Amino acid sequence: MNVEAVTTVGAVSGVRENGLSVFRGIPFARPPVGALRFAAPEPPEPWDGVRPCTAFGPPPPQSAAFGPAAQLPTGDDWLTCNVWTPDPSASLPVMVWIYGGAYIIGHSADPAYDGALLSREGGVVVVTFNYRVGMEGFGQIEDAPANRGLLDQVAALAWVRDNIAAFGGDPDAVTVFGQSAGAGSIAALLAMPSASGLFHRAIAQSVPGTYFSRALADDIAAAISGEAGVRPVRRDLATVTPDRLTKVVDAVATSMAGRTRWGLVANTSTPFSPVVDGDVLPATPWEALATGAARDIPLIAGHNRDEFRFFTAMAGRVGQITDDEASTALRAFAPDPSAYRAAFPDASPETLYELVQGDWLFRMPSVRLAEAHAAAGGRAHLYELTWEAPGFGSCHVLDVPLVWGNLTSGIANLFFGGAPDAAAELSATIRPAWTAFATSGDPGWPAYESSRRLTHVLNDPPAVAPYPEETSRALWSQHDFAPLPLLP
Repeated sequence: MNVEAVTTVGAVSGVRENGLSVFRGIPFARPPVGALRFAAPEPPEPWDGVRPCTAFGPPPPQSAAFGPAAQLPTGDDWLTCNVWTPDPSASLPVMVWIYGGAYIIGHSADPAYDGALLSREGGVVVVTFNYRVGMEGFGQIEDAPANRGLLDQVAALAWVRDNIAAFGGDPDAVTVFGQSAGAGSIAALLAMPSASGLFHRAIAQSVPGTYFSRALADDIAAAISGEAGVRPVRRDLATVTPDRLTKVVDAVATSMAGRTRWGLVANTSTPFSPVVDGDVLPATPWEALATGAARDIPLIAGHNRDEFRFFTAMAGRVGQITDDEASTALRAFAPDPSAYRAAFPDASPETLYELVQGDWLFRMPSVRLAEAHAAAGGRAHLYELTWEAPGFGSCHVLDVPLVWGNLTSGIANLFFGGAPDAAAELSATIRPAWTAFATSGDPGWPAYESSRRLTHVLNDPPAVAPYPEETSRALWSQHDFAPLPLLP
């Protein structure tokens, strides 16, 4: 059965599925190709009649750094959104998901992000959308706006503000939630003047601490452009097709370890992060939140205990990390390598290797975001996931299927092997906490404050306790997550 809604640029039709009205592939901006390539997003062109919106739109160009992409729709209409709503005539809280993927992959058609269960159980309108990744979205290009992927997110949130009432959502009760690069995007949105007023609560899962200086972003873009045989200017780069440009980026990414002037970025899997350009993103999220930039927005921030285990496991290196590798990682990432070894005297090389990289990349940035927000008078709730998946521990990405409740498809198969019963009970406690926060601003556990540091420990059963990773927190307490520099 078809259902219809009227947006500001035209009517759309969706379908009824299991008691929900579902719309897929609604344009929230014009296709960013041709004359609009590398431009800020433009509003979609109006249409006559009723536009069928029953299939996901095509994803933005995807890196192959994490393996070949699945068969996905093709086309240029990358900037589309999807809506699940229990009642189009109501005025329900809205939850808007921002996907992760190291700023180089990700799309809203991923089955992990199917919004049916959250919408139906939580009584919320769920919105997912595509934004540009890789060079299209985050490459620093002369005479093009910086952080185009973030600007796409702002455009999607503006679409929600202007249209979600037609789908049964309350535009004054919008919660953004996202994981990894999606959480890094949310942290950036909290600091961006152009995003002010577009959302009212935020959930940031595993916030990456990587934000680039302009000098670093310029140098990376020059390397990519040089590999493509053009200058790092919009007119020249626009002559390189999106598919070819993505392959060029992947080629540069494979050689990053030899580019020592890129510093710590050379030790990661991606040459992109949001750029602190002074305009779109005036400051790092920690600096902005510490000055009260988002004081009125309640925040959930958190991380998984064994974040970096995901990368060790996916590389097939579990049980193979040497002491030399651990020492190299400590020298690269630790605020004080000797203090790390002294603080964890019984840790194996593999534990130290994973611990310091997980702390630098996700755990400590997430905690510091909550601390900065709370110190400026905002309300922050901190969590840590400690429930373990066989072979992966409490690793990066494990929270995604638990939050969505989609335990038998996509990334969930990697963790649960088609037998999700052990995870189902924990997921059934996480989902209501997230939707309750979207509804009332209260997830059901105390706010974080500096004296007790109360943290929601997500396990079976969940518990509230002082922050469990206090040793790491103390080691990083004086570290400034400043924009990553270009080295001499």
